[in-house]
Amino acid sequence: MPEPSRPGDAPPSADPPAPPAPVVRRGRPGWLGTTAVLCAGAVLLTAGWVGRRDEPVGDRTVGEVTRVGVRQGDSIPGYVRAAGAELAALPADGPSGYALVSFDGYLAPDRLPAVLADTAVVEVVARVPLPDRQTEVVHLPAQLLPRDVVAGMSALADRKDREATDQRTRAAGTTDAELRRVYDSGARVAAEEARAYRSGCGCVYAAVVRAEPVALRALAVRPGVRVVDPAPEARRLDRTVFTPPLPEQRDVVRPPVDTALVPTGTPVGDSSEAAPGVISSSPAASVGVGSSAPAPTS
Repeated sequence: MPEPSRPGDAPPSADPPAPPAPVVRRGRPGWLGTTAVLCAGAVLLTAGWVGRRDEPVGDRTVGEVTRVGVRQGDSIPGYVRAAGAELAALPADGPSGYALVSFDGYLAPDRLPAVLADTAVVEVVARVPLPDRQTEVVHLPAQLLPRDVVAGMSALADRKDREATDQRTRAAGTTDAELRRVYDSGARVAAEEARAYRSGCGCVYAAVVRAEPVALRALAVRPGVRVVDPAPEARRLDRTVFTPPLPEQRDVVRPPVDTALVPTGTPVGDSSEAAPGVISSSPAASVGVGSSAPAPTS
């Protein structure tokens, strides 16, 4: 007869208790598991953030450039007719937009306020018109006329002085006769440009403005204005390139021959009408231009 159990005694069992299960230790460090969890969380957070965006990330206009004006080989009369037709087609009650205004000559800064009245001027395009020379075309910000243009020309004169000094130094440091000729020519043209800009020369031949169609059409018939090329498609100035025709170009767009860079004995073709002499802002500040004016510095 089995003995009755007492309080505190373990219950009877037919089998002995099983030994504890062995602990299996993996060779991968524990921090890898934590990293995996964090990475997964980051991916999920990023996916959720992107999924909530209504518009794609990035600038859709990158790489898109609007060109307004002429290109090499274009017909000048054809360009004038096309720009005039586009201007006439603008609705009278249309919104204000950008336009490229080309002049029929080179204007001094003090003439710009009257010619460009009733428009918001953004910038002007200028160059020193030395005969048979390719001088640098520059774009000057100009919201207040003529003050901003005069200030821009003054800064240009300082830069051209530095360029002339640099070209002279290069000419003195070379033993190559042809290379020295190029440097000397560059020094002369930079010096001519510096003197012209410092005098407030008649060097501005185009402007970029913003105005309503009615104001643009009134601008197109003013004395001194050659053509107004409306650019309603231009939305961002940093994505727009303005290339107005030179006043001396009458048939086809092409760069003038730079006689200073033509080797001796080479026949020179007439690539464009001759540029007029520099038109100074006042007779006392006239800039002398000789037939040996230098080559471009840009």
